[in-house]
Amino acid sequence: MLRTKKQLNSAGLSREQFNEIIGNAVISCYGVAGMANSNARQGLRLPPRRGDIRVHCVGKGLVVSLRILTVYGLSISAVTRGVAARVRYIVDKATGLRVSKVNVFIDGIIRKE
Repeated sequence: MLRTKKQLNSAGLSREQFNEIIGNAVISCYGVAGMANSNARQGLRLPPRRGDIRVHCVGKGLVVSLRILTVYGLSISAVTRGVAARVRYIVDKATGLRVSKVNVFIDGIIRKE
């Protein structure tokens, strides 16, 4: 359970709720075709917002690691920068927690036809 304090209120979030916040932020990013899990090498794809999302506390900030699938033909660095910025922004606005680092792993490239 993650605890957050915003102004005078405090609230608790389950891991599933926190992952849902991050998953929704990732799926709404330009160039993201879906979430992946650590078994993506074996061809297993997960529905949107159900991918491999890991969150660790380091110092005073969070480290978020996630795996995504991207669309063929787009700049991978632009997609990963956009995902990292969106995750930082949404987590800060929704929970008030500071994200110090976002690790984005590209597990596959999908060709849209």
